Amino acid sequence: MTDLNRPETLLKSRRAASLLALAFILISVWPLPAQDTLSIPQALEGFDGFVASSMAELKVPGLAVAVVKDGRLIYARGFGWRDLEKKLPVTPHTLFGIGSCSKAFTATTMGILVDEDRLDWDKPVRTYLPDFVLADPVASERLTPRDLISHRSGLPRHDNVWIRTAFTCQELYDRLRFLEFSRDIRQVYQYNNLMVMTAGYLVGRIAGTSWEDFAKARILDPLGMTETDFSTDDSRKADDFSRSYTLVKGQVEEFPFYNADALGPAGSINSSALDMSRWVLANLNKGRYGEALDKSLISEKTLAQIHAPQTVVPDMPRYAELFYASYGMGWRITAYRGHPLVSHGGAIMGYSAQVSLLPRDGIGVVLLNNLEDTALNGPLAYNILDRLLGLEPVDWMKRVREDAARSSAEAEKAKPERDKDRKPGTTPSHPLADYVGAYEHPAYGTVTVSMTDGALRAAYHQRSFVLDHFHYDVFKMRSDWMGVEHRIAFTLDDQGDVAAMEIPFEPSVKDIVFARKPAPPANR
Repeated sequence: MTDLNRPETLLKSRRAASLLALAFILISVWPLPAQDTLSIPQALEGFDGFVASSMAELKVPGLAVAVVKDGRLIYARGFGWRDLEKKLPVTPHTLFGIGSCSKAFTATTMGILVDEDRLDWDKPVRTYLPDFVLADPVASERLTPRDLISHRSGLPRHDNVWIRTAFTCQELYDRLRFLEFSRDIRQVYQYNNLMVMTAGYLVGRIAGTSWEDFAKARILDPLGMTETDFSTDDSRKADDFSRSYTLVKGQVEEFPFYNADALGPAGSINSSALDMSRWVLANLNKGRYGEALDKSLISEKTLAQIHAPQTVVPDMPRYAELFYASYGMGWRITAYRGHPLVSHGGAIMGYSAQVSLLPRDGIGVVLLNNLEDTALNGPLAYNILDRLLGLEPVDWMKRVREDAARSSAEAEKAKPERDKDRKPGTTPSHPLADYVGAYEHPAYGTVTVSMTDGALRAAYHQRSFVLDHFHYDVFKMRSDWMGVEHRIAFTLDDQGDVAAMEIPFEPSVKDIVFARKPAPPANR
């Protein structure tokens, strides 16, 4: 999900690859410290081997799985490594970033306030946040809490505002007014992390505390989710946490930790498979928990709304096993082989997660792993569902291979087209030194252009880029590490001086314009 630059502390790829190979030799035989007393259900016999082979194929270093059925935990296992270098194994207690699976927690905190008549899903956000301002005046006046949490605000993602930023949640909230809309309010589904962040900010303002403190007091503590936290700073202090990894040119490399606290309600939770099983059980039990299910986290009526379709997701399902998709409140809603499926994935900071519920069948699955944006979680989740439903398993790994081959072929086919409009033989209108400076956008922040060894470089938030000349005053802004590339343009004022840079950080709107800041006065 993110494009981050490599720090000096990253593992050497060859070393990481050799450690990964060793991990897979041991992956299916590593003992389970915390849950080794759980016998493997007959339906899941052979699943461990499927996990091991799938992880090896997709080069996933570590994975934790928890499965619940009919109100109890029936399976919990750790596979592979949580730390490749130190060869530390994954356990069901290992902490991983769950990314966007955090959104369901935010929806539940909102639902708790709805139950207490402190929040109405359908009153304008301004009822509770008078200072809520967006670029679209209609959206500013009419957007509701339901809109925030179901991705129908009219705002596209604008993720580069928050990725690896030092902005606080308050600063991100204050910058929302400068973000361009791509559609009208409630016109279409558009996934937006910043709106979910705003939903959590709203919860904190109503409760007179932070969203994190409210979620801990009203969800984590009652459910006994003692291993779960809201910050990688806290996770790294735990005895059992996973490092994160990514693939660079097909090799596993460690992904640098960074703190996504500002995004909070949209993706900052870190948890273990066992803790997440408690969360899954509460959702399957219609908000009830405790040995006798005599305690209520949220009312059954409100949770039913959270689990119900709110926004149509227009993408057609590729495979016949999946039904037309919609988005509820913090959950994706579809069906799997005729069984209603409530689920959500997450990918952040080198972690990937998947939480899946079959409410009518009493089945819940948690998958947490430490490889950025891997395709592993889907096939594993569906394989578990096939087994527990007594259905002939679908070969989802074969489909993953076919999808990867198709994407690779399409990328290769697109390469000749990518730069066909380049005008050869052109030069920048100014000496490269004239482009050096700081460029600012009121929402996105500052891009700083510098020159090193005769080449231009750019720094944005905590990322660094190389600027390669393309033609005229257009450059390619290329990530040192992840291969992310943007074609940017410098523009001139009426005096012919470099005045701004335009970057396509959000493809569904016009290029984001960063105005050049005046140079600081020279020291006398």
